[in-house]
Amino acid sequence: MGTHRPSGGAATPMNDRRRVFEGLIRDHGPDLYRFAHWLCGQPQVAEDLLQETFARARHALSSPDDLAAARAWLFVTLHREHARVCERQRPQGVDSPPGQIPQPQPTLDDRPEASALRRALAVLAPEYRDPLLLQVLGGLSCEEIGAALGLTPQTTATRVFRARRRLRAALGEESGRQGDET
Repeated sequence: MGTHRPSGGAATPMNDRRRVFEGLIRDHGPDLYRFAHWLCGQPQVAEDLLQETFARARHALSSPDDLAAARAWLFVTLHREHARVCERQRPQGVDSPPGQIPQPQPTLDDRPEASALRRALAVLAPEYRDPLLLQVLGGLSCEEIGAALGLTPQTTATRVFRARRRLRAALGEESGRQGDET
């Protein structure tokens, strides 16, 4: 009795491309989602940004040679897509008091340290927060971040350094306040 191999079991360029694309989603999807969520603070918008980023990737990344730079390309594309979404949306009145920044939706990590970090990141100016998140979540180099944001590598490194310093200061103040409460 012979074994029956289903048709389509042979590797074809289309199957290879699909496997590559599924690998991109599996390998980079969670980090890209976290980055998108930090950018917009809304789970549904983050999912839309992620979907648009992968739709662009499906058309742009066509060969295994493209995979070497895929992670950086995906993060840069997501950041640019977020900028396009922000340009199209005009704020229509804000219900929160001036100076109060809306907090991102809670994530699975509800430890006090994680909440403090989210609050500290939320108050960082985007010019500092975005390069830091691209480095930490995206694993991008200062050169890649600079190219994505139109900055020199030196300016990028300075902004990442300042972002980290401001986070440390904010977290130090926060832990000091928590110590006062106990």
